[in-house]
Amino acid sequence: MAQTTIEKINIAIVRKFFDVGPSKGNIAAADVLLHSEFTLHTPLPTPGPGIEEMNNVITTCRAAFHGLNVTINDIMADGNKVIARFTARGTHNGEFMGVPPTGKAIILTAIEIFRVKDGRIVELWGEVNMMGLMQQLGMLPGPA
Repeated sequence: MAQTTIEKINIAIVRKFFDVGPSKGNIAAADVLLHSEFTLHTPLPTPGPGIEEMNNVITTCRAAFHGLNVTINDIMADGNKVIARFTARGTHNGEFMGVPPTGKAIILTAIEIFRVKDGRIVELWGEVNMMGLMQQLGMLPGPA
């Protein structure tokens, strides 16, 4: 089935968010893409509601993982929802969730669902492979 114009626009909004926010750490540019009613639903503990919460996630992750870069592996839309499967890569050079820097390269996979309203991201649900990340950081044993 062909994508509608609105679905193409929504995908472009989410792609730009990944590029300017998590990959480049440009909070001001990312803020423009977030709706004033933005709500974040992820397993990451972050202070503050709404846009402030998203900014904290971006800032914390970029401080903990030097060179953090996100590659979108799959992206699709259904109306006002956009689903992205992505891989984030960086080097653990800062504290993350109480784990001191290890200097290890990390690869984190996740799937996020975005809801777009009025041309901005209003909601984000994220499922992050935290177990895989903790194994890479040496906090949990790796697979047998």
